[in-house]
Amino acid sequence: MSDPPSSDAPSSDGRWNTEAVRAFYDDLAPDYRLLFPDWRASSARQAAVLDRLIEAELGTAPPAAPARRLLDVAAGVGTQLLGLAARGYRCAGSDLSPLALHRAAAEAAGRDLALAGLAAADFRRLPFADRAFDVVVCADNALPHLLTAADVVRALRELRRVTRAGGAMLVSTRDYDEARRTRPVSTPVQVSRPDGGLAATFQLWTWHDDGQRYDLEHVMVHGHPPTWRVGYRTAGYWAITRAELATLAAEAGLDAVRWLLPAESGYVQPLLVARA
Repeated sequence: MSDPPSSDAPSSDGRWNTEAVRAFYDDLAPDYRLLFPDWRASSARQAAVLDRLIEAELGTAPPAAPARRLLDVAAGVGTQLLGLAARGYRCAGSDLSPLALHRAAAEAAGRDLALAGLAAADFRRLPFADRAFDVVVCADNALPHLLTAADVVRALRELRRVTRAGGAMLVSTRDYDEARRTRPVSTPVQVSRPDGGLAATFQLWTWHDDGQRYDLEHVMVHGHPPTWRVGYRTAGYWAITRAELATLAAEAGLDAVRWLLPAESGYVQPLLVARA
């Protein structure tokens, strides 16, 4: 399959995209929790939904069975990773951002959660053995940072490689079917009130001429009045539709590929569910 056209394609080896995404999340890591009114509560809610979906795929583990091995390939500061570890999974995590992983490790230690390991890595080149995990998760719209079909297939093949035969893979994205139709130029302002302060976050989207990709400007204003800090960071995304991603998942060798929308799954984003 040839790559979709792009008016601003990355270099052939993807280095521009990788460096930009790493810089985005390194910069966001100290403030990531401010995106949520209650980050720990959101982590727990998301983990509960993912746990239920994993059990629906793989069945309820027998009481005496070893903990299921789970890899979060876009672990960030640990939103899904730590919630799932608290539910008894044997969790490992990877992410492009070493600063985000450092915060995840600190949070795990503060909550007495044992992790099976953390690795700063590109999910197109995972540093894990073949079939090492029962479940692989890629959440929070991480996969669409890859701007070409070739890179998406490469990443999905890596997810499949590290998942045991018959294991489950879950990938969440934004609702890009709707976004491709409406081409929003901004997102609503998100407000949280951490520690008596205030954080307001919004995004500006500039669409490329191909109508498929966009540049995101992420703006966060936070602090305690009258002192304010402004965070500003940018990244690129491919607004990949569900049909496009399902086709690429099949090309990557994933089986039983299907989508679960939030109304059906209870999860915060559309979820692609597949088997290795």
